[in-house]
Order: sequence, then structure tokens, then C-alpha cells
Amino acid sequence: MLTRLEEIRHEITGERLALIEFARKLRQDATDPESLLWACLRNRRMNKRKFRRQHPAAPYFLDFYCADLKLSIELDGGQHNTAEGKRHDKAREAFLRSQGIATLRFTNDEMLRHTDSVLNLIWNRTAFTPHSSPSAKTGTPPEKPQAAE
Repeated sequence: MLTRLEEIRHEITGERLALIEFARKLRQDATDPESLLWACLRNRRMNKRKFRRQHPAAPYFLDFYCADLKLSIELDGGQHNTAEGKRHDKAREAFLRSQGIATLRFTNDEMLRHTDSVLNLIWNRTAFTPHSSPSAKTGTPPEKPQAAE
């Protein structure tokens, strides 16, 4: 008899299975900066937001993704500094924007050398609920309601 997990694996075939296996491989081969950031994001540690690692957003994989906020966090290695890498990132961000997904982008070096600054930026971005996001004009958070006296 097959366990439920084995049944699910048999049901998933073709392209979807290939995506799942590729995402699994990316997670297993995480860089040190990715592992460090994941340790800070996992289990709803960042403002109680659920993040996924190597989330497929065909044709791309997002390093970290919060579906609640439609927010992608990307950690970039040196290959992103080349002309080809910059073109690829520009096309990727345009595609993600068209899907309503915002992107926070950091270099691996920033993650390792300025961890607190990176985490503070992510904390501030994830602190707002979709209904109380900062004003697009002022960039300031909404005022907190005053307690009744």
C-alpha cells in the first residue's frame, strides 16, 4: 500500500513534477546568504509573514516569496552585475510587476556584511498589511489609532 505522500507524488507528473524537483534542488544547494536569510524568514519569524523558498513563478523561481504581500526577496550573486545579468533582472522584474509582485533585491555581500540593515528593510516592508500600506505619495506609514481615554 502507498502512503498518502507516495500517492500525491504519483499524481504529480510532467512539467509540474519537474518544477517541484528543480525547486527542491535549488533549496538543497542554497548559498550561505540564502541560508542566513531563510533562518530569519522561516516559521513566520518576520512580522508573522509566511515566506516560501524557491517559489516557482513561471518562468522564474523567486528566492523568497510572501504570497500575502505579493513580495519577492532576491539575493544576487556576482553574475547579476554583468550586462546580460542586468538585462535578465530587468525583464524578470517587469514580468513580476505585471503579476503584481514587488521585489526587494539585495546582493549576497549586503546580506553577509550588513545583515541587520537588510533585515530592518525587510522588517519595515513586511510590517504593513495590504490594507494599511504606506501612502504611494508620501511613503510614510499610516497613523496609528489613538487609544480611547
